[in-house]
Parts: sequence; structure tokens; C-alpha cells
Amino acid sequence: MLHAAKPRAPSKKIDLRHLHRALSHSRSLFLPSTIVKRRGGLGGLGLHDDFLPSARAILTLNMDADISFMQLALEEARAAAAVGEVPIGALVVHDGKVLARSANRTIRDCDPTAHAEIIVIRDAARFLRNYRMADTTLYVTLEPCSMCAGAIIQARIPRLVYGADDPKGGAVRSCFEILTNLTLNHRVDVVTGVLAPDSASILQNFFATRRQIAAPKYRPS
Repeated sequence: MLHAAKPRAPSKKIDLRHLHRALSHSRSLFLPSTIVKRRGGLGGLGLHDDFLPSARAILTLNMDADISFMQLALEEARAAAAVGEVPIGALVVHDGKVLARSANRTIRDCDPTAHAEIIVIRDAARFLRNYRMADTTLYVTLEPCSMCAGAIIQARIPRLVYGADDPKGGAVRSCFEILTNLTLNHRVDVVTGVLAPDSASILQNFFATRRQIAAPKYRPS
């Protein structure tokens, strides 16, 4: 006799507001690998909606280290802006040491996949000699896109820390929720909002400058 299938329980979303588990140096092409500790606030910058500071900075047992490493990612972003690349910086950390650090290089490499996250994941995997990157943390100044979120899953990176949300392309919680999809066989702990105003400000200033350069100049007849 055929039996009716039991209805599946509805999937539950992971609440990213809870505390995440604590975290278990390569050189930049442009910058020294000095760690600079600086605490950041979340207000008073008048930020545009294109890149949003996260609604809250999630407090973790490792916040001091997260701030220090995010500051390095911000240095990469600033270096990218100086050479005309979209200013997003990233790095991979393992056992408290930076394995790889980079910024976006899509223009320099003529490669649409050369996002900061992809570059550092590739470099760190080569350093570890393993395409599975257990016990690592990926730091990035902007919420990863769907391509980079997929790479995080494929690399089995267990922890992600990012700065500003990206309402137009973020794949962690803004546009998509790839890393918390319960059908996947890998889970990622996510910490958001670390130095988010700094990350957003760098991007907004970069694109504001680009718009000024591209704007037609008014010449009275």
C-alpha cells in the first residue's frame, strides 16, 4: 500500500545577529603588511544607499583581530582606487597570519572574474597546497557577489567577515542568501558590519570622482 509522503518542515533561516565562533602574513603588491589597530564607529558619514553600512556590527569574541585585519583589507581597497580599480580589498587569514591579500584587479588583469575574493582564495589555496581551506577566515570590505559566494562554498572557507552591505549585488543577505542556504552541504559563519562606514565611504568617494570626471563640462557660448 502506498503511503502519503510526510510534509517537509519549513526551512529556517540562520540568524546572523547571533555571536559567531572565534577565529581558531603575505605581502600586498603595493603595501607593507603592517597591521594597524583602529576602532571604527558606525555613524556620521552621510552615506549613499549604493553601498550601505550594515545595520549593526556583530560583536564577536575576536572583534579586535577582526578590526585589525579589516584595516588591512581597507588598505588594499585604497591602493586599488589609486590605480583606477574598483576599491574592494580582501585577505585570507589562517592561524592569525595573512596568507594572501589583494584588491580588485579586473582592469589590470583584463579578467572579469578577478575580484579581490577570488584572487586571495586562489593564492591562499596555492600556499596551503589544498583546495579546501579549513580553519581560515576571509575578510572583504564589501559583501561578496554571487560568484565570490560560490567560491567561498567551493573552498570550504568556514568564516567570512565583511564590511558594507551591497544592496545591488550582495549574495550573503542583500540580494541573495547563498551562504545560509540550507540545501548546501557547507555552512559559513558570517560577521558583518566591521568598519562598514570606512568601506562604504571609499567606494562612494571613488564613484563620485569617476562621475565628476565623466560629466560633460558646461561651456557658455
